[in-house]
Amino acid sequence: MAKKVVATLKKSGGQNVAKCIKMIKNPETGNYQFKEVIIDKDFASEFFSKK
Repeated sequence: MAKKVVATLKKSGGQNVAKCIKMIKNPETGNYQFKEVIIDKDFASEFFSKK
């Protein structure tokens, strides 16, 4: 499925976007959750720096 998303973004002029995946630990249960976002490459470092 990821290949299809990337191929679609490349066709529609989405060369400046990135799919970012961050692993976040739930403080109540201790389990990990994944947060996936498709954002502009310029904001990728901001996405990973904030909690």
